[in-house]
Amino acid sequence: MNILVLGAGLAGTASAWYLQAAGHQVSVIDRQPAAGLETSFANGGQISVSHAEPWANPHVLPNLLKWLGKRDAPLRWHWRADAAQWAWGLRFLRECLPGRTQKNIAAIVHLALYSRQQLQHLRAQLALDYDQLQRGILHLYTSRQDMAASLGARQVMARHGLAREMLDVAACLELEPALAPAAHLLVGGDYTASDESGDAHRFTQALAAHSAAAGVEFCYDTHIERLATAGGRIAGVVTRGPQGASLRTADAYVLALGSESPLLLRPHGVHLPVYPAKGYSATLPLANPDSAPYVSLTDDAYKLVFSRLGNRLRIAGTAEFNGYNRELDPLRCHALLRRTRQLFPKLEIAGEADFWCGLRPATPSNLPLIGRSRLSNLWLNTGHGTLGWTLACGSGAALSDLIAGKRPSPDFPFLAP
Repeated sequence: MNILVLGAGLAGTASAWYLQAAGHQVSVIDRQPAAGLETSFANGGQISVSHAEPWANPHVLPNLLKWLGKRDAPLRWHWRADAAQWAWGLRFLRECLPGRTQKNIAAIVHLALYSRQQLQHLRAQLALDYDQLQRGILHLYTSRQDMAASLGARQVMARHGLAREMLDVAACLELEPALAPAAHLLVGGDYTASDESGDAHRFTQALAAHSAAAGVEFCYDTHIERLATAGGRIAGVVTRGPQGASLRTADAYVLALGSESPLLLRPHGVHLPVYPAKGYSATLPLANPDSAPYVSLTDDAYKLVFSRLGNRLRIAGTAEFNGYNRELDPLRCHALLRRTRQLFPKLEIAGEADFWCGLRPATPSNLPLIGRSRLSNLWLNTGHGTLGWTLACGSGAALSDLIAGKRPSPDFPFLAP
């Protein structure tokens, strides 16, 4: 088939790669001048199967009340006159029920394990280099109450094939010596040795280059203005690029535009439960590599992650629900550095921090939307939230199977055709 992929981020580029490998003629459209320049650009860098517990869980509810009104809170909700935001919020509260949380954890673990395997196959097949490290992820706790509350999620993950090893403070410091100056803050951690880290932007651009070499057409600097529909199908995509406006047609279409996905479908009566969750990151150039961690870390109290990317340290996290606002809030930016200095007071950097924010496409459950939409020749690969890097390769491979009429191997609630 001739397939048109909308979006050249992690999800769109991975979809294009697997679809061309299955023998389809594939084109990709993106408004940016290259692949991976929006939400895939400067994320936390973790391939984190161990982070399968969604934001929507019973333990988050007390924190929501504590965080209300705090500009630097890990999760900040801006009240807006936005029906989509309110509908999303109500569904989020429903997903906090214990039974739904356990079900969502299981589904995310299954897809994430499959995705990590697909990533490893791709890395070996294409000799990809993206500052990857296979040193696992260490989840740090500074509260005994929070550490005890994590037991339920760990048990659910263990039942579905993911081991998270509990560590005392001494074992955490042995695993990552750069934490020694902050030992007094820690009460313990859990470690997932099989998790990884790496630069999602570098990966996306490398995979896009291999895809182009294999015959995928990438159309950059091209804005998608609207979908043309007829008879319950997509008749074409109206775009505006360097050569002006045009109608692009294909046999099938893949919507991988992240947070922009629901905006494109809303005029056609299709309402996706996807809302932008703005995340922040700071990237620090390192003057002394040994002063920074090599093991990728998650700070449970502040909902931040730390990943070593070559001679840089990436700090990322938080979620801000403020519509499609892409402005950097200086207070939230500097909160990243303040917490970094608390954990790594001896960190030596070689220049100024590079701050960034991106709109992560969040669903209330944290489960991405993968499969056929209500428009019969339009397929979805969106809604990955904070796990876009973790789930990208598995989502692309699964979507290719679905389009071919095959059931993907992971036990996941893919959208029914």
